[in-house]
Amino acid sequence: MKAMIFERFGAEPAIRRVPDPTPAPDGVVIEVMATGLCRSDWHGWIGHDPDIRLPHVPGHEFAGVVSAVGAQVRSFRRGDRVTVPFIAACGHCGECRSGQQQVCEAQFQPGFTHWGSFAEFVAIDRADHNLVRLPDVMDFATAASLGCRFATSFRAVVDQGRVRGGEWVAVHGAGGVGLSAIMIAAAMGARVVAVDVAPAKLAFARAMGAEACVDARAVPSVVEAVREITGGGAHLSLDALGHPETCFNSVANLRRRGRHVQVGLMLAENAQASVPMAQVIAHELEIYGSHGMQSWRYGAMLDMILAGRLHPERLLGETYSLEAAVPVLTAMGTTAPDGIAMIDPRL
Repeated sequence: MKAMIFERFGAEPAIRRVPDPTPAPDGVVIEVMATGLCRSDWHGWIGHDPDIRLPHVPGHEFAGVVSAVGAQVRSFRRGDRVTVPFIAACGHCGECRSGQQQVCEAQFQPGFTHWGSFAEFVAIDRADHNLVRLPDVMDFATAASLGCRFATSFRAVVDQGRVRGGEWVAVHGAGGVGLSAIMIAAAMGARVVAVDVAPAKLAFARAMGAEACVDARAVPSVVEAVREITGGGAHLSLDALGHPETCFNSVANLRRRGRHVQVGLMLAENAQASVPMAQVIAHELEIYGSHGMQSWRYGAMLDMILAGRLHPERLLGETYSLEAAVPVLTAMGTTAPDGIAMIDPRL
């Protein structure tokens, strides 16, 4: 099969022919029809993920068609249209048995712990626990966009953040995660403030449902700007970027008994953040992490999409071939593509 592969961290990936994968007894092989290009892929390529073993094929949010099935798989067959959460679970540990597969004790992540989806085919183990069957009316690019950023945002806003209609929600960072969170929060009836440093991204955020926008470079204090807009602070605030400054601002701009959700990954030199703990105590603030979403929880999200309440296709950006995606991936440390970039390995 054709795949994007790198042999050294930070070295330009190559497009090569590599052996086709075969399914494990409990797994499947999926023909990749679309796969998203995410900043997490850049983090992996640059060397920020200790689980990656070289040589490596990145890619972790994808959709496609089951092309081969292991003998122990019971719920899926060849030809099924599927996607996979970016955190895949074992199905047997205590967390999985309690329904919390997103924090599985023996989790694996295509594109990080295993070869990923920047290829014509990808193998997924423990298929009965991890595959999500797609509605026939959903195109593969939209389905692929759900696997990391949109599903992660859905859990962050709806499950961890417990958003309620009429609440003020601040979203710090208007990239793929942030824009998804803005759309989801607005669909749930919340009033959203988007915070970013790029006017174009703020305009996109407003189109996705943000009621107000804050250009972080144009105000003396992001915290005070959010407090003024919301009349005392956000009820729910999300750091959708993953940076010490946005994390601090997201906690500090909460009103009393507000809720912060850390959904942007904190990696490398940005791994440690200062939290205003005195405010957390005095105002009884709640702080949550959010990392992916369980496969069984996709149903609620898909129902909202099919009902026309959510429109993830509006977040899609340009589609690239594997070859054309290489410079886009390597530039993501400084230049993010507009919208959720997609790769079609068949191009």
